Amino acid sequence: MRVVVSRLADFPPGDRKIVKAGARSIGVFRVEDDFFAIRNRCPHQGGPLCMGRLSPWAVATAPGQVRMEGPPRLVACPWHGWEYDLETGQSFMGPGETRVKAYEVAVARGSDLDGDARPAEPPPVPPEARAAGREPGPYVAETFSVYVEEDYVVVDV
Repeated sequence: MRVVVSRLADFPPGDRKIVKAGARSIGVFRVEDDFFAIRNRCPHQGGPLCMGRLSPWAVATAPGQVRMEGPPRLVACPWHGWEYDLETGQSFMGPGETRVKAYEVAVARGSDLDGDARPAEPPPVPPEARAAGREPGPYVAETFSVYVEEDYVVVDV
């Protein structure tokens, strides 16, 4: 299943959006020009994980010498602070801890999402309709071609 998150123009760097895919809640993040999507449910106690704060990686070169490195790609659950990698869903609270489900995210052209939305000619009247006494009337509804030209952020669920 593909879920359209938003128009690319409406999803600036540093933003996040929460979408529904059936019964699942999924958080989609834009970090610089990269997109990530994870389940919006912390495996620890079910908190709203994607509402948590984002932070970059902390790197220590020696005791007491810590620096933050790279863009913010870790999300901390707002309930208890458990951190997860946005790309893989990996937990960093201890060995063997459950990861959160991560999903594929892509930017797709609108024309790739609409399928074949432009029928060529009206379909012929089926023989069973004619047999039931139905004939095409004198009125024809006006139809319009549909074009979707923008880029959209989509999640593959």
